[in-house]
Amino acid sequence: MKEAAELFKILSVDKRIEIIERLKKEPMSVNALADVLGITQSAVSQHLRVLKAARLVRDERQGYWIYYSLNKDVLEKCRQRLNRICTCGCLDGKISMKRACKT
Repeated sequence: MKEAAELFKILSVDKRIEIIERLKKEPMSVNALADVLGITQSAVSQHLRVLKAARLVRDERQGYWIYYSLNKDVLEKCRQRLNRICTCGCLDGKISMKRACKT
């Protein structure tokens, strides 16, 4: 249970969510993430360090650059955990997903 709480605490930071959303599309470097997010490279590196420690992202060196990508297995486990505690009815089809996301 504590592990899930720590994971949700990590994901409670908006910029980390934005990083995950960007990495869903393609692997990116710190520089590229800093440019699209409008924050410093140092800030991106700090967020990536936390995400990597939680195993939500992976890194791969390509020459001088390090590219970050999602660890989809860990992210899927996070989604499954959230689904188990969800009480809004969106999983049962009782309300539309669009409405559920606003609650």
